[in-house]
Amino acid sequence: MTLYKTAVKILKATLGIQSNKKELLPRLPFKVEVKSLLTDFKSVEKISYSTNLDGYLTVKEARKNPSFEFSGEKAIFKGSFLKLTREASDLRFALWGNQGFLYRFALYLLEKKHNIYSFHACALYNEKKNALYLIIGGAGSGKTVYLLGGLAKGLKLFSTETVHFRIDNSDISWFMGSLIDNVRFGTLLFDFPQFLPDVETPKLDKVWLEKIALDLSLYKAKFEEIKNLQSVYILFPRIEQGYKGFLLNSIGDKREAAKALFDNISQKLTETVILYDKIPVPGFHETEMALQRLKNVNRLVQHNSITQIASILSNPNDCWGDILK
Repeated sequence: MTLYKTAVKILKATLGIQSNKKELLPRLPFKVEVKSLLTDFKSVEKISYSTNLDGYLTVKEARKNPSFEFSGEKAIFKGSFLKLTREASDLRFALWGNQGFLYRFALYLLEKKHNIYSFHACALYNEKKNALYLIIGGAGSGKTVYLLGGLAKGLKLFSTETVHFRIDNSDISWFMGSLIDNVRFGTLLFDFPQFLPDVETPKLDKVWLEKIALDLSLYKAKFEEIKNLQSVYILFPRIEQGYKGFLLNSIGDKREAAKALFDNISQKLTETVILYDKIPVPGFHETEMALQRLKNVNRLVQHNSITQIASILSNPNDCWGDILK
C-alpha cells in the first residue's frame, strides 16, 4: 500500500502525517478562512517528514465504520474519510479544521514535549509600557471586542485566539499566536467599522450569524517571543450590550486565579470532540501532565510580572475602562 506523507511544524511541535489517499493530506499552505488552523496558530509550516518528530497521525481510507486509536503520541484514523468530508455539516470539526484533531493534537504535543501551555485567549502588547494584556475566555465572552478595541487604541497584536507560554526557572517566555480572527460581521459593521475589509457583507438579518476570517497581521507586535515583561494583565471579560459603565473585580485569591487559568488551558485539550458529526474523539487526559499544568499555572500567578488578574463586566465601547492609563 502506497502511503503519502507530509509533516508540519506548529510553534515548536512537529507532526508527521500520512495517508493511503493523497487527497486526505492537509493542503498546505492553509487558506485564510473561518475553518482554517491559521485562526488558532500563527503558522502551520510544512517541514520534511522524518522518524524523529514529536507525534504522528495516520489517516486510512477504508470501507468501514470510522474509528480512532491513540497510543504513544501516534494517532490512527480509519474510515471513509472522503465521503465524511463531503457530507460533514461543519468542517471546522474535521481533521484539519480549527476545532478539529490536528488543533488539539498540536496543543497536546506543545505541552507534553515542549512544556508550552496554551490559553484560549487573545493578547495585546503595549510597546511603551512593555506590558502584555491577556483576554481569557471562550466563545462569546468578549475577546474580539477587547482585541479590536485595543488595536484601535494603539496596542499591538500578539494573538487573536491562542496564547502560548513557557516557564523556565524564574523566566516566562510568551510566544506569538494566531493573527487571524473569526469576527461576526455585526461586530465590524456596528462597533468597529474601521476594521471592515472591502468585501461583500451579508444581509442585515444575517450579520450576527455569519463570520469573516479577518487578517490582522498588519497590527502585529515586532517580536514573536517576548521575555522580561514589565507587566502582565490577565482579564476575564463579560461583554453585555446596553450595560452602562465598566466594572472591574480583582481576583485576589491566587488559588481562584490558578483554577480559572488551569480550566482554560485544559478545556480544548481534554474535552471530547465529535469529528465529521460521527467520530467521538476523547481528549488528552494524562495525570502527570495535569499535575505539571497546575504546578505551572500556580507559578504563573505568583510571578512578579503579573500586575493584575481581574474579571470585567462592560459594554463594547467601555471595555478597556482605565486599564491602559
